[in-house]
Amino acid sequence: MLFIVVWWMVAIMGAFSDPQANLLSAGCSQYKVDNVPEFTNNLNATLLDLGAQLNSSKYFATAEQARGTAPVFAMVQCRKYLSTADCVACFAIAAKQIRNCSSGINGARVIYDGCLLRYESTSFYDQSTQDGHYGACGNQTASPAYQASVESLLSDLQIASPKIPGFFATSKKEVVGENSVVYGVTQCVETISKAGCQDCLTVAYADLQKCFPDADGRSINVGCFLRYSDTPFFADNQTTDLKPFLRNGSKSKKKVLIAGLVGGIGLLLLATAILFLWFKAHKKPKAVPRGDILGATELRGPVNYSFKDLKSATKNFSEEYKLGEGGFGEVYKGVLQNERVVAVKKLAISQSHRAKAEFEKEAWRLYEDDMHLELVDGSMNPDEYETETMKKIIEIALMCTQSTASLRPTMSEVVVLLRSEGSSAQKRLPKSPAFIESNQRVRADTSTSTGSPVSNATASISQLSAR
Repeated sequence: MLFIVVWWMVAIMGAFSDPQANLLSAGCSQYKVDNVPEFTNNLNATLLDLGAQLNSSKYFATAEQARGTAPVFAMVQCRKYLSTADCVACFAIAAKQIRNCSSGINGARVIYDGCLLRYESTSFYDQSTQDGHYGACGNQTASPAYQASVESLLSDLQIASPKIPGFFATSKKEVVGENSVVYGVTQCVETISKAGCQDCLTVAYADLQKCFPDADGRSINVGCFLRYSDTPFFADNQTTDLKPFLRNGSKSKKKVLIAGLVGGIGLLLLATAILFLWFKAHKKPKAVPRGDILGATELRGPVNYSFKDLKSATKNFSEEYKLGEGGFGEVYKGVLQNERVVAVKKLAISQSHRAKAEFEKEAWRLYEDDMHLELVDGSMNPDEYETETMKKIIEIALMCTQSTASLRPTMSEVVVLLRSEGSSAQKRLPKSPAFIESNQRVRADTSTSTGSPVSNATASISQLSAR
């Protein structure tokens, strides 16, 4: 009944409203729940709950049905410059789009210019960012002056938004020397922390830099939304005053701060002098100098080297440079640009984000194909371990590496799983990378008035992004 009312409102107000229903991203989980009828009923209930909350002039809402064996957690968020009717209309379009996923799929999300809708079988409300984020760019190139204004505006929005209640801000900036204006908006989901919002917007800003020098762009992420355009997509009276959230305080506060610092520095100097005199009077005699270790003449902090440098220093991890190996990998010696000999742990080098993602992807593939034992070290004798025990250990390891902290088992749960009989999958299944997302660098439609649920973005459902 709720959706009939919503669609009636859309039909009546279609000529006058703009729900900004330009589809930017759509993703479906690859897995189904065990109890499909119960999950479907719970999903319907959460969507009805979300719609009712939006009709009460809310712009952000969560709903959950956690009873039974097929819980559903759902979230909707509208841009706050939309009217209540446009927000409800965008939600109705999103609810129809999200049902394109097969029945019983345990998670899905859709993101539009005007709103986002997401549901899953586990709680995700604390997620601020996730693999698969990207920038959706326009197709018109702007001037250098315009791009300078874009960078300035986005920087201000990125700094101010996490400090604003509700994590939402809109602003505009005139382009110097041109008769043009850049418009921008930032919004984080309201269930993450201030720090989480800041982290997400930092990633979003980096994604949008790939769009420069395009005249408009959007950043797509699970925890925040960042957009800029040379065409207005909100009213002039809906801009946010960012100044209070950008400055560090008033002049009077600065004067008090300076006075306090001067007084504090004086006391600090006095205390330092007293401590120095006390230390000089009570210090122990110097110990006999000892020989340095491995030719080191001073203590040095950790030094970061590129993989290319380390590969060169060890002659591509040659056997002649190998010192030995242990449970954490092989150790090599190497000479870096005539510096002293250093020890290089090969495993540590390989653990870059990209290598980690590739390993996790391969591990999941082997797990899904029931080929767990392909992950076992080939040097181990199969007669020294039981196949089922090894499979259980691998399953537990996959549980412990899930990106969402709430999905990882506690240490006490790990102990229980290790002591239990049979496969751990019978008690608790590890969650694999859940979503198949639209391709990155989507060229989004540059128009700002699209009441149709049909997307003008050229997107294909093909890229896998990890949870």
